Amino acid sequence: MYVETVPNRNSPPAILLREAWRDGTTIHKRTLANISDWPKTRIENLRRVLRDELLVSPRDLFKIERTTPHGHVEAILGTIRKLGLDAIIASKPCRERDLVMAMIAERLIHPCSKLATTREWNSTTLAEELSVQHANEDDLYDAMDWLLARKQRIENKLAKHHLAEGSMVLYDVSSSYYWGRTCPLAHFGHDRDGKKGLPIIVYGVSIALR
Repeated sequence: MYVETVPNRNSPPAILLREAWRDGTTIHKRTLANISDWPKTRIENLRRVLRDELLVSPRDLFKIERTTPHGHVEAILGTIRKLGLDAIIASKPCRERDLVMAMIAERLIHPCSKLATTREWNSTTLAEELSVQHANEDDLYDAMDWLLARKQRIENKLAKHHLAEGSMVLYDVSSSYYWGRTCPLAHFGHDRDGKKGLPIIVYGVSIALR
């Protein structure tokens, strides 16, 4: 038996399962089934079986050793690049810029200390995406010093991008204590109202006046 593709003028070709035998010098054919409506992968598998080729399941060829979360990393890094924040931090790519971007992204994904940051970002694709897998906490502090030295240039870029000549920017930061225990935004810290023993939510607002 074998699978044969038969041209069909202006219509799609017919895919037929056939058998053939020889009678003297004459070859006879007989159609056993029309499998034209089969999916292409199934037809190809049948061809291989009839040719005595070995079929191997993908499960036997591949072994999943580790899966790493990526979706939220892609969303954050994509937003950073769409906003142009990477170019505002530094116009040319460099390791310090990658470390700063990684710290910003990790702050959104899982806020923690600098030491914990270098561990946590390897639990997602973040470190690999920005090639900072082997960075330690000292590298992060050095990158923050580098960022501080660029403070004026970054502020000038932000002002040029968002503000018109003569604009005034007003901002304020405050906090409110929280009675519940389930809000992911609430953490223990210094409350400006002086309330102790309760988690707080810190928030800020910025307004540009023209």
